[in-house]
Amino acid sequence: MYAACQVSIAPMRAHPSDKSEMVSQLLFGETVEVLEAKDGWRQVMCSWDGFSGWVDVRQLRPLAPSEYREYGEHSSISLSLVEGLMAADHFIPLTLGAVLPCYDGLRCRLGEQTFQFSGPVVTPSQAPRTGEWIVRMARRYLHAPYLWGGRSPFGIDAAALVQLVYKMAGIRLPREVSQQVHEGAPVDFTEQCQLGDLAFFDNGKGDIGHVGIVLPDCHIIHASGEVRVDKLDHFGIFNPEQKRYTHQLRVIKRLLPSSTPASTSGETAAPTFEPEPSLSQIGLFD
Repeated sequence: MYAACQVSIAPMRAHPSDKSEMVSQLLFGETVEVLEAKDGWRQVMCSWDGFSGWVDVRQLRPLAPSEYREYGEHSSISLSLVEGLMAADHFIPLTLGAVLPCYDGLRCRLGEQTFQFSGPVVTPSQAPRTGEWIVRMARRYLHAPYLWGGRSPFGIDAAALVQLVYKMAGIRLPREVSQQVHEGAPVDFTEQCQLGDLAFFDNGKGDIGHVGIVLPDCHIIHASGEVRVDKLDHFGIFNPEQKRYTHQLRVIKRLLPSSTPASTSGETAAPTFEPEPSLSQIGLFD
């Protein structure tokens, strides 16, 4: 059995209960395989990354196998922070990263229902696979609050930020940091970083517990309290407000073709922070 998320954001829970921990979220249009049914809940596995959890059946729309295959092959992703998906008698507020099944430039459909959508979109298979594109998509999430299991601008965790941004470039990444670290090729030195590289950090117990995306001039964008930009050097992430290193760097991985380094100074960045106009969100949603 197959299904798709038919609401803006559907919580995925560890167990079939509203009181259970939220382990992730489905965004509108994302497809799943149904593994098990229990009362009003369905245990599902996400098509994009294989992550599983329990979802309220009322937030899912059953799909025929042919629909499931079609949606997987012909879908676009919304690039609007929030945009209305218009039906004949109602609208659904979509967030950044929502999926538009069978989008033709004006309309998409979910089952027998057709919707109109006028916001910007990207088709993952045709998206630029460049560091500049990755950085531009990541900056759209700036100041989104941190939320364990979250996958939207209204709450997102570190692994989801990386996964969704790379999804907008048509690159699949696992849902969890401990799995993401096994993707890509290692980068030996911070001075060799390029835009869009992934930096992984130690949780203090010897395990990988945090991830962020490398920006220009030895900066990093990551979800910690909120999606924010901090300085990155060979020690880790330096937080200017706390005046200390908050995350210890473990490894840097590259998933994109090699291009211009993010830092050309040849020196390790000093642990200070100066806001840069290039990191502003102004104009990102024009």
